[in-house]
Amino acid sequence: MFSLIFGAGKRSFDTLSEQEILALAISSEEDDGRIYRSYADGLRDDFPQSAKVFDAMAEEEDHHRASLLDLHRRRFGERVPLIRREHVRGYYERRPDWLVKPLGLDTVRAQAEIMEQQAQRFYEEAAKRTSDVSTRKLLGDLAAAEQSHGALAHRLEDEHLPEDARSDENQKERRQFILTYVQPGLAGLMDGSVSTLAPIFAAAFATQDTWQTFLVGTSAAVGAGISMGFTEAAHDDGKLSGRGSPIKRGLASGIMTAVGGLGHALPYLIPNFAIATGIAIAVVFVELWAIAFIQNRFMETPFLRAALQVVVGGGLVLAAGILIGSA
Repeated sequence: MFSLIFGAGKRSFDTLSEQEILALAISSEEDDGRIYRSYADGLRDDFPQSAKVFDAMAEEEDHHRASLLDLHRRRFGERVPLIRREHVRGYYERRPDWLVKPLGLDTVRAQAEIMEQQAQRFYEEAAKRTSDVSTRKLLGDLAAAEQSHGALAHRLEDEHLPEDARSDENQKERRQFILTYVQPGLAGLMDGSVSTLAPIFAAAFATQDTWQTFLVGTSAAVGAGISMGFTEAAHDDGKLSGRGSPIKRGLASGIMTAVGGLGHALPYLIPNFAIATGIAIAVVFVELWAIAFIQNRFMETPFLRAALQVVVGGGLVLAAGILIGSA
């Protein structure tokens, strides 16, 4: 445990020999090429043109690795020492591709840019540590190559990802995000915010007891969240509809349903009934306007129509709950 925290057992970069620096560069290029290919594989089904960009970047890393291997062979022979980035204290780390999934276009493009910047800094520092002219030259050339990879990425995008294809892929990614997260989450938020209004405010005005109202509201919100989550996940596996993972949709729907109900149940933790009710009603209107905004922002529903539907409908349910509880 302490060795992981304080880096015990790792080598300082300053203690590496020139052969070990070359070996570290070789293993780093291998890893980066593997990561780019993983990105390409993860994007290939949905974004084939972007996948070609990362295939080409992986090939570029292969060329760097081949140049480093040729230099090592000339200077030190065939045996390359086993040294990787995790063996060197303070050396940059790479995030495994499964940590950046789902592989959204913006995510992997940003990650690739960070990778190239880190590699550039490594080669610049490595070149300072070498006395052999040919080694220093190659490391300097690789630093310059990594620096230019931003331009390379743009050139590859121009070659493999023309403007119309890029627009289509971005639109497809946005549509998938809406189908998998926004649509189920919005349905859950609407259900949680509106369907729990009547029981919560009916209980509030019937009992005038904030704690009992809180228990009723919490149970209604959590129960509705579980029900909505399972319903969303079970009724469509996403294979034919293209709506994405049922687990992701179920979580989005269930969590947002519970959030919608808890929003106006939590104020009843305040012992004073009048204050708690006033805050709860204010929260309700914030929730309803948030729903209208999301409908307008992602579902392209005209804002006035969304506001009329949600706010008026929610207001009627709220009034019904208050009337029933006061009867």
